[in-house]
Amino acid sequence: MPTDTKRVRGPEVSQSPLLFVSKPATAPLSHGPRTDGRPRDQVDVRPVFVRCGLVSQAKGSAYIEAGNTKLMSCVYGPRETERKDETDMKCGRLTTDMRFAPFSCPERGSWIQGSQDKDLSLMLHESLQPAVCLHKYPRSQIEVNVMVLENSGSVLAHAVTCASLALADAGIEMYDLVLGCAMRQDGSSYVVDPTYMEENSCSSAISENQGGLTVAFLPSLNQISGLQSDGEMTEETLTAGVRTCIEGCYKIYPVVQQALAKAVRRAAPPPSES
Repeated sequence: MPTDTKRVRGPEVSQSPLLFVSKPATAPLSHGPRTDGRPRDQVDVRPVFVRCGLVSQAKGSAYIEAGNTKLMSCVYGPRETERKDETDMKCGRLTTDMRFAPFSCPERGSWIQGSQDKDLSLMLHESLQPAVCLHKYPRSQIEVNVMVLENSGSVLAHAVTCASLALADAGIEMYDLVLGCAMRQDGSSYVVDPTYMEENSCSSAISENQGGLTVAFLPSLNQISGLQSDGEMTEETLTAGVRTCIEGCYKIYPVVQQALAKAVRRAAPPPSES
């Protein structure tokens, strides 16, 4: 019987890949310590690692790692606008593109940008645009690309911080850095910088005060540039959540400042010997 020599034949004995899938973790409790050991109802963010200037092909780049959440951002421009009908003679144009790597989530995705990616790109644009001095770059376009390498929760908040660092590393004039922080409300309890499991689970039987909140904050100007919330929360709960996220932004601010200062020192020319 003839055989197909161009086809890679699989093994004669094989097993279903579903046998090796790890069992889903149980839903976190609404009381007691969290799965990673952080306390509830306190402004306790995950340890953050930040590095700037890792991509040599981009004008500016940044990498951020918070727990198991890992993101990379690259900035290109300012350069000429691709479409002449979108050219503004007095103000530049900021474009944002946020995508998830296929291996970033527990369920494998595709490289094609989906509805979630488009929504997050729009939220990222609304958070960054008030901080960029676009009037300094007329008839120009600045592109911000964010790639989520691993999604372990609070991905939009860390994308805002990472993109802001990349803009600063690229030398784009800004009014201030933009920092992001997220929280999850679960009845009378809340968690700051929630993980992927905490974002996608509802452990409380109470239907009210259930939702998530993400705040983009300008620390030096003490202004909020972006706010995104979902679920149902009362006005008092939402106000307290905004204050909690602002406090969380101030906690990561020294880490961001230190990473940016290191990048500037690395890029500075060596002192001349005279």
